[in-house]
Parts: sequence; structure tokens; C-alpha cells
Amino acid sequence: MFGTLASGDIETTRLRRDLRITCNLGFSCGGFEDIGMRLEGENLVVPHGGDGEVVNETVPFRVERPLFQQQTQKLVVGYALTSKKKKSFLQPKLEYMARRKGICFVPIDLNRPLSEQGPFDVVLHKLLGKEWQEVIEDYQQKHPEVTVLDPPSAIKRIYNRQSMLQGMSDLNLSDCSGSIYVPKQMVVLKDSASSADRVVEAGLKFPLVAKPLWIDGTAKSHQLFLAYDKRSLAELEPPLVLQEFVNHGGVMFKVFVVGDIIKVVRRFSLPNVSNSEKAKANGGVFKFPRVSSAAASADNADLEPSVAELPPKPFLEALVKELRTLLGLRLFNIDMIREHGSKNVFSVIDINYFPGYGKMPDYEPVVVDFFHSLAQAKHNKKRHCK
Repeated sequence: MFGTLASGDIETTRLRRDLRITCNLGFSCGGFEDIGMRLEGENLVVPHGGDGEVVNETVPFRVERPLFQQQTQKLVVGYALTSKKKKSFLQPKLEYMARRKGICFVPIDLNRPLSEQGPFDVVLHKLLGKEWQEVIEDYQQKHPEVTVLDPPSAIKRIYNRQSMLQGMSDLNLSDCSGSIYVPKQMVVLKDSASSADRVVEAGLKFPLVAKPLWIDGTAKSHQLFLAYDKRSLAELEPPLVLQEFVNHGGVMFKVFVVGDIIKVVRRFSLPNVSNSEKAKANGGVFKFPRVSSAAASADNADLEPSVAELPPKPFLEALVKELRTLLGLRLFNIDMIREHGSKNVFSVIDINYFPGYGKMPDYEPVVVDFFHSLAQAKHNKKRHCK
């Protein structure tokens, strides 16, 4: 029935008693149907007689008893994600770890009114478009008891690179072991060639990083270019943001934020640009390589200590606390660079809502702990109201 296991045949009764898990994790979550998650090919730790016993599954099996049948469901998370986002975020390991803590993820049917679905404790979403924004805002008004991650009005600000970094200079970081600033930038709405004079008037110095003004979920909206002189601006397609390039030793810090939890990873970036290299560049536009993927990781690279050193923990904690208030977001990441030659002078160059957490090492326990904290807060609130 179960195929061949590393330790021999295991009876159905023992699987039900000991494993309490299934490759097709069938269970009922507040009336919702089995979502058919599979853990094929995983090594599963089976508690038995006080010692762990590793069962290496070679053929998918299914336990008929629903997972956590006797456990009170703590948190129901309705999600509305693109297929790409769902695939990268809702990994089998994440769903399994979440269910162990009484948290289940339920897909939202976009063809049905949201208010007719649920009940949800949390709505997790990352969909674009005015129609969806109106749906979720209406739902928030009718269901204030539900946590929406995150508010559409806050997300909208992040999708515009002109408004994204506004207010950074007002952050209260005076008592921290570091300082933050935003490189000079300007917006070009049309005719990049004629913007050359305005670049000079604004006091921006070449080379300039050119970024699309709007973030719309496409790869193109994350494509960056380096413009070496005024003539090269004509090659760029507006609307866009032009931002001064800051030498930073070729390393960028991606600061992932999940509620109160902070994780930092290093990514390779563009190397420093010297004055002689500027002169040799002879104009033109250089296309940035993608630095968001795990393949660009610099965490295990042999780097100079002054370049590789992570931002100080107290500084990051204070910065993230201020940004959560400023942005009104709980799921985001910050792209930061350290000014080359400085001790702890940093620039925030980009902010992303609900980033690719799957590219963050061991993201699953971080995300599960965050949702578990929401479940605990919900439980405490109910107990306080009794």
C-alpha cells in the first residue's frame, strides 16, 4: 500500500499513530477542502520509542486521518497571489511547518466575492490592478477584525519609485551606530534626451542609475541601467528615475523584513567606478546584472572585511522600526549599500513589497514564526475581551 520504505514496511496504524503527517496533506481547515500539498522524496523524522527514526519515502503515501484533527485551528490565512508568487512562496516545507503550529493557507477564489469566503484571520495578497485594490479596501472596511497584509494604499506607494523613498531623511536614527541617506535622484517622465540639462541643474553627477518609475511585477520593471554621460540618456526609455551611482565595493545588502523579524543577505552588485573608468567609458549605457537571485549571493565570498561586514544590528533594528511606521508595511525588503570607504554610512536605494522570501536562506521558520505571532496576538485579544 505504501511502497518500499527504508526501514521496511510500516503498518497503517503505526503511520497514523507516529507520523501524523501525509504526503498529500488532506485536512479540513474551517470547512475548506484538501489543497493536496505533496512532500514526495522528503526524509521524514518519525518519533518512535523516544528515539528519532528516519523514514526515506520512495513512493508517495497518504494517511487517511486528517492532519491535526484534534488540534484547534489557530490561524486561517487566505491568500491571493499570482501563480509565480504562490510557487516560490508556498513551498511544501513552509506549509508543513505552518500546519504543525495550527496555521493553514487557503486560496482565495477571485471569481467569487471575497466577503462570501472564509472566515479568514489574515488575508495575504500581492495582486496588481485597481479592481483588486478596490476589492481589498472594501473588504477591510467590512471586516476590520481581519489582518490584511498589507494595506493597498501603503503598497501603492512602494510601486512608485518617486514616492518610495520619500521621508527617509526624517527617520529618527540619531542614537544609532550608523547613518542613512538616499542618493540624489530625479524623475524623467518623457523625452530622456532633453532631460540632460535638467540633470545638470539638479546637481546630479554621472554615472547615473536609471530605473523604471513604476514597479508592475514584470522583469522589465526591475531592469536597471548605468548611464555614463548626458548623451547616453537618449538611449533610455521613460518614465524613469535617475539616481546617482554610489561606489559601494560591489556588494549590496538585502534586508528582509517579516513583521518584527529581520534577516540580511549579501548580494554581488556593480563594482566601484573610478574617475579613469568614467573617462574610458566613452558614453553609452551599461545594463545591470540581476542581483536579486540566490545565484548572486556574496555571503560565502572572499571579500574585504570592510566590504563584507553587515550593517550593525542596533542600526538595522532602529531603521526597520522607523520604516514600518513610515511605510505602514510588515512584509518588505530594503536594498542597502555601504558608501565605499566609510564605516557605517548607508544608502537605501530600493524597497520592495512582499519580496522573494524563497531566496532568503531558511525563510520557512521565519515566516511561520511571524504568522504564529499573529495567532498568539489574536488569542490574547480574545482572552482579554472575555
